[in-house]
Amino acid sequence: MSVHLVNPSDNSFGTAVITPRWLFVLAAATPLSVGDPILVDESLEQIVPESIQPGDIVGISVHTGNALRGYEVGRMARERGAWVVYGGIHATLFPEEALEEGHGHAVVKGDGDIVWSQVVSDCIAGSPHRLYEGGRIQGNEFLPARWDLMQTSKYMWASVQTIRGCPKHCSFCSVWRTDGQKPRQRQFHKVIDEIVGLRRLGFRFIALADDNFYPVTLTDLRLARQQNNLAKLEELTAIREERFRLMEELSKLPQDMVFFTQITMEAGEDGEYLDAMRRANIKGALVGVEAVTPEGLKSVYKDFNYSGDALANQLQTFKKHGVHILGSFIFGLPTDKPATFDATVEMALKAGVTFAQFVMMTPFPGTVDFGRWEKEQESAPTFVGDVPITRYWRIPIAVRPKMFTPHPSMSSDEIRERTQKVWDRFYNWGAIWQRSACTPTLRSRIAFIFLSKLYRQMYAGTGISTDSARRKKSKTWARWTARQCKKLFQAKPMPELASPAWVFASSSPGATLSNEQHGKNGPFAILSGD
Repeated sequence: MSVHLVNPSDNSFGTAVITPRWLFVLAAATPLSVGDPILVDESLEQIVPESIQPGDIVGISVHTGNALRGYEVGRMARERGAWVVYGGIHATLFPEEALEEGHGHAVVKGDGDIVWSQVVSDCIAGSPHRLYEGGRIQGNEFLPARWDLMQTSKYMWASVQTIRGCPKHCSFCSVWRTDGQKPRQRQFHKVIDEIVGLRRLGFRFIALADDNFYPVTLTDLRLARQQNNLAKLEELTAIREERFRLMEELSKLPQDMVFFTQITMEAGEDGEYLDAMRRANIKGALVGVEAVTPEGLKSVYKDFNYSGDALANQLQTFKKHGVHILGSFIFGLPTDKPATFDATVEMALKAGVTFAQFVMMTPFPGTVDFGRWEKEQESAPTFVGDVPITRYWRIPIAVRPKMFTPHPSMSSDEIRERTQKVWDRFYNWGAIWQRSACTPTLRSRIAFIFLSKLYRQMYAGTGISTDSARRKKSKTWARWTARQCKKLFQAKPMPELASPAWVFASSSPGATLSNEQHGKNGPFAILSGD
């Protein structure tokens, strides 16, 4: 009997940019009694059906984008006599669908770190429950990943999680509903120990895979003071202090390391925090800009963001503090007009955004937008074949629309074509070469160019295009580019690197009394030197 953990994907590139962290965390949660699990990341290569034997346990994590492929893998595994268990954000939201469409025996809702071992035991006993409630575990219960099971040559970046949950309530995002609005923070020394283990393996590029690396804003602290809410103020201050402790320890790691994370625009008002990020070698962050107009921001409940010139200035503030931005923009909002597309790309170029992604408005399950759209569809439902449009992830990709909600003034094809042109303009050779000047060496500049083209092919060429020939060409180009990029990101392993000797005061488990400095290596990163 073997345990298989599968990350489903329709697009396999042979190389992946970032490790799918959940695979390696659930590997750590798998009981030692059953041996090491078999990990299958289909973004590398698709699963071989013959590897599944009767009595095996197959765990499949699905989000909305890969649910259809995940169900296909599950049906195949069940036909071969395996126990099939689903987890992930989509299965948490639609457990019955995973059981029915994916022929699952069981579904894990919420966090799997603790409950997974029980699921495995129940399958071995031949009596798994239909539903398991993983809940929302506390930060000190997060499991470190089993990176020893990773194919290190297949990934450019590794990933480490420091916090789950986001206090915001954006209408297009489901994180605050599934992971909660109360930040669950992992102890900083556990994060550092895991990162040290990854650097030993040769990874110097690490994604801090958090819902929001900036969980406490200056506005949050000010409001707590104004309300004289001392308990809230103490809680927020403790979270913020833990963030600074983490960043201080990150700054002591080998200086060739580069970190990337995800934060909100409000961090642009917090110079102290951005400076700490820079010292910690957090070179870049995905920031949800979403829209460049006040009307657009208001429509997605994100009017805490700036717009217009104020937006450009705030985005430039990140760069001034040494934090490069991957700006995320949404097209297809009800307030969008044809001129919005040009205005958005011009804003991104003017603001000096280092990378950008331009996505078409998609109502994801669990979001406010999805709930509103689902209710609108009740009176006159739309179908593609026999599948209602509100279950678009079950529609075969070849015939799946690119836009699901009607726009008041533009057709879906017009929005798709204009979005594609924005990608083309932002990622043309001239614009990429100009932005690559942010890197200090020729080698890092070449790496920047390759990564920009790879990002554009993986996320625009294969995602937006409705032409099968163009998608095939994009995949082929992305596979080749990925192989070249991988060489640029590789680093020499540092097996001698030691974790700090953590010593804690008994009265305060977060207080470090002793911390031996690690060895250092020469800077060797895209944004920090060669």
